[in-house]
Amino acid sequence: MNDSTYKRIQENPRFQELVSKRERFAWILSAIMLGLYLAFILLIAFEPQLLGARVSPDSPVTWGIPIGVGLILSAFVLTGIYVRRANGEFDRMNQEILKEVQQ
Repeated sequence: MNDSTYKRIQENPRFQELVSKRERFAWILSAIMLGLYLAFILLIAFEPQLLGARVSPDSPVTWGIPIGVGLILSAFVLTGIYVRRANGEFDRMNQEILKEVQQ
């Protein structure tokens, strides 16, 4: 593609909408992840006895382990959510913009 094509893409209102939607969605998912990590850290700081409590009386596993694993898994889930939307809605919008600009 040449410079005029790039310029037409950048000036296209649908491209600006795509960029805006993608950024907003990424920030929302980032805020969710940050909130989860912050909650975990605050839990460690202010309620360590909760994380140190055993899952069951005869279990060596404490609540901190499944909560920590859940936190790590939530990062994978949020990444999957982003990838699914990126491969669907965002890619579709991208292809439509390219078709408009190349005509």
